[in-house]
Amino acid sequence: MLVVTRYRVPREEAPDFRDQAREALLALSGQRGWENGHVGRSTDDPTLWVITSQWRDVGSYRRALSSYDVKLRAVPLLSRAIDEPTAFEILTTADAGARAADADDVALGDAAAPVVLTDLDASSRAQVENVHPREGGMR
Repeated sequence: MLVVTRYRVPREEAPDFRDQAREALLALSGQRGWENGHVGRSTDDPTLWVITSQWRDVGSYRRALSSYDVKLRAVPLLSRAIDEPTAFEILTTADAGARAADADDVALGDAAAPVVLTDLDASSRAQVENVHPREGGMR
């Protein structure tokens, strides 16, 4: 289950809001059924903020809101949210991208290098960095 709450925050209140939002996420993250959460600010309107959290199920979220710690540390902030629906059922998820694991590291033609790392070779990166590119031998 996905929870999305949006907020209108005047610019001068932004640093305090960010700190309160962080505290709210910390309180929520200690509850059973918590999966993850984020605080974000619109790139188009810096007075529009969002707090998202993902839960195992709706019951977990509702029980979390009744926790004393959450009532103390998160509910005061959450109650400032824009009045709109906040709970969403997740219908589709895309966790992994369709791009190759090294798409940000290897450009067209780069695959002809003396050594080409894959995502499985990340632990060997230090050894490969010692390979001299022209001679292909160790330095």
